[in-house]
Amino acid sequence: MRDSAPDCSIARALEIIGDRWTILILRDAFRGIRRFDEFRRDLDIARPVLADRLRKLVDHGILQKVRYQDHPPRDEYRLTPMGRELSPALVALMRWGDTYLNDGAPPTVLIHDACGAALEQGFWCPQCRRTFSPRQIASRPGPGTSPDGRSDPTDSAHGGQRAHTH
Repeated sequence: MRDSAPDCSIARALEIIGDRWTILILRDAFRGIRRFDEFRRDLDIARPVLADRLRKLVDHGILQKVRYQDHPPRDEYRLTPMGRELSPALVALMRWGDTYLNDGAPPTVLIHDACGAALEQGFWCPQCRRTFSPRQIASRPGPGTSPDGRSDPTDSAHGGQRAHTH
């Protein structure tokens, strides 16, 4: 199996956000942490590693640097719209960890800020106007499929029909 299959959006996304430190930096950014020293303190991460991950996230448009002080020059890191789109993926990882690694006892509960209700995550079909489970997801070639018609090799176990790997 090719790890960086050009037709696999998951593989391409993981090339950018697929390591532990990057995911934890994103988690902190969603929690409102913005400054280098705040990330460093919260994550207990080595400065060169943090600088590398922040630079990569900025280079890929997931975070943006915003100057908050001129003398000495200091920047903070804010999620871009592209970065905010990663929220459901981080919530899915969190929920998976809560269920399978914390015996269903989550250390953090996500709530709707306006009313305080615990959030649920799921799939919604705008056509049918109903929710559904992952077992009810199928895949088909999309506009980004390679010209030779090949899709991600991880789909082959599902005949290119049942997996949602793109």
